[in-house]
Amino acid sequence: MKVLNLYACLGGNRYLWQDCEVTAIELDSVLAEMYQERFPNDTVIVADAHQYLLDHYKEFDFIWSSPPCPSHSIARFARHTTTKAEFPDLKLYEEIIFLKHYFKGKFVVENVIPYYEPLIPAAKRGRHLYWTNFKLPNYLGERKSSIMGGKDEVSQWCKFHNYDFRKYKGEQRVDKIARNLVDYEAGLTIFNTARGILNKKNTLQIDMFNH
Repeated sequence: MKVLNLYACLGGNRYLWQDCEVTAIELDSVLAEMYQERFPNDTVIVADAHQYLLDHYKEFDFIWSSPPCPSHSIARFARHTTTKAEFPDLKLYEEIIFLKHYFKGKFVVENVIPYYEPLIPAAKRGRHLYWTNFKLPNYLGERKSSIMGGKDEVSQWCKFHNYDFRKYKGEQRVDKIARNLVDYEAGLTIFNTARGILNKKNTLQIDMFNH
């Protein structure tokens, strides 16, 4: 199963995936290097994920995309009177529409619950919205956590995700990187759901060919 993991960051969603060939796209070269260290068997490419999707979508069976969320988030909008105004980044919806109409495999686009009514309906699970072309389970296995904003937050995130985020020496805030990772149990549930559908489809096609 060939998987494209867009805006891969440190692979929170990917952590428990097994028996797959993963290509991870991450624009931050420091994060990409750390991702490669964490998942040495994955192909890691430093590139613009939005453009890479357009150029390479036909090469994969399953695509996961987690576009940047700050311009959509409730938390940022709550501070809109004290921060610089910005447009919501509509590449999020460009990718949803594109995947829905062009991609033949299974896909999931993940983002935060926005401060506005989503322009395209999505499945709400926990603190996230998921746009997919397959039905998600009602429960993804996400574990509720009181880590965010708590005492020694980064150390707690390191334990939660089983990774030392403090090694990151790039320009982003370490706590924001950790907060934005998808819970790996949810990532596994979604991945296995898509894999099950694809395997069933392939089995049916083989049966039809043999008959």
